[in-house]
Amino acid sequence: MKTDTKALPRAAFPEEVGVQADVLKEFTVFAKENDLEMHSLMVVRHGKVALEWYNEPFDADTPHALYSISKSITATAVGLAIDEGLFSLDDLVVDFFPEYAPKKDHPYFKKLTVRNLLTMTSGKQTDMLVSKGKIDWIENYINAPWIFEPGTDFLYVNENIFMLCAIIERRANMCVTDYLMPRLFEPLGIERPFWETDQKGIEAGGWGLQLKTEDLAKIADCYLHEGKYQGKQIIPKWWTQEATHNQLGEVKQRSLDSGYNSGYGYCFWVNDTEQFSYRMDGMFSQFAINFPSYDATVVLTAAVAVEKRARLALWHFFPAAFIEEEKKEVHKKPDNAHVIEAVPSSNRSTLEQKIAGRTIKMNRKILLNIIGMPVSMLPLSVTYMMANRAGNIDHISFRFGEHDCTMDWDERKEHNSVVCGMDGHYRYGKMTLGGQTFKVCANAYWLSNDTLKISVRPIETVGKRTLKFHFKKCGRVTMKPGQTPTTVQICETLKDSIPEIIDNPIIAKIGERIIGYAPILVDAKHRGRFMD
Repeated sequence: MKTDTKALPRAAFPEEVGVQADVLKEFTVFAKENDLEMHSLMVVRHGKVALEWYNEPFDADTPHALYSISKSITATAVGLAIDEGLFSLDDLVVDFFPEYAPKKDHPYFKKLTVRNLLTMTSGKQTDMLVSKGKIDWIENYINAPWIFEPGTDFLYVNENIFMLCAIIERRANMCVTDYLMPRLFEPLGIERPFWETDQKGIEAGGWGLQLKTEDLAKIADCYLHEGKYQGKQIIPKWWTQEATHNQLGEVKQRSLDSGYNSGYGYCFWVNDTEQFSYRMDGMFSQFAINFPSYDATVVLTAAVAVEKRARLALWHFFPAAFIEEEKKEVHKKPDNAHVIEAVPSSNRSTLEQKIAGRTIKMNRKILLNIIGMPVSMLPLSVTYMMANRAGNIDHISFRFGEHDCTMDWDERKEHNSVVCGMDGHYRYGKMTLGGQTFKVCANAYWLSNDTLKISVRPIETVGKRTLKFHFKKCGRVTMKPGQTPTTVQICETLKDSIPEIIDNPIIAKIGERIIGYAPILVDAKHRGRFMD
């Protein structure tokens, strides 16, 4: 068997590199007791993996959605490009896009620099609800309103980082993924990753990247060791020093979460820990945290909507778990078996023969289509960030086997079929929605003789979609959507960020109230009937 020479080496046992072995079992128990859905954990110290754990169905070989950790990888590309002389931190953004003349000229354009994009001090605020599939992303950014003078305040805007990708694409004459392949990904032994793009093939930058847990740990380890990996300089040393320290100067952050008020580098967050540490940070609690004084990295993937809860869980165990190195193993390997949920074995229904092979036509929710959020087999945690959103589940049919059932359905112009285990085990497959192909695991369960629950989890994402089908008389069917993270959890997170985005307290309060009604709308029952 071929050995991966670029893999992170493994410690013989955790204490060999000064990590308390029992921390893994304690962490998983803590997560379960506190209802924290964790997907993977990797602890690296002195360049060796001390602990790693994957929560079924997540595994070491499947990439995971990273959300805003994508920003740190984009920033890495920026550092490499600057080091190669393609542009500088102080170059004006508008100079890269001469054909995109703003509809309204403004003196702030002469102050907006690459540095402002990296540090979230651009002063631009884009429309979070606009349909990405219907706009020119560069034009939309340039004509977005100014909220403050560049460099005078902090406002976290995803599209700042997309513009960095557009700049690299212009100067390097290639997309960011192509640019990073020989400079970062290949030297670290990382396969070409998926990264969502705009219609022109420019990476989203601020979101949309998927990497394996160890891939992310390699990049974090590289930053921890001043840009070196296994003795080879990969990222410029000066960049790793500047990017991971506060670059805001006198600019203050005003988050309600103190974890976001301790400083911001070039797409890296400074932690509010007693000893200096910093992190890459993505929505729903994706973290890669470096503890320089301990020569250690902790990587977590998860589906925890309130990220403060996940961070506090990490602080509860780290850096306390870092101990003096020991020459011999003194702990038994922990029992780290831990699953997100037990897959139920279903009873069977007398309706199976009556509904098998028949097609259900669903009524569309007009309002959900107006706001661009029709229900999809993909959970909301995935679709709201997609440039090409899937949605409008329709033409549904079921086929029942001895130990499983197969669900077929359409969304827009895409047809999919997934096999769902009914015997206490997942079935694995693929589905393609919004132009993206996802690895999925699925199961089905009869809640009663006339109510069937389907659960489909796209494994590269953080979420899971559930659909409850209630079969009524006269061929009528209702479909009740659900998901994890729940719509309520997602909306609570969004509500907390409204005061940070909108200064006007009256408008902010209106925004919070509108978001508060979203779960009622998004999770409403859908009605349909058999077509025959």
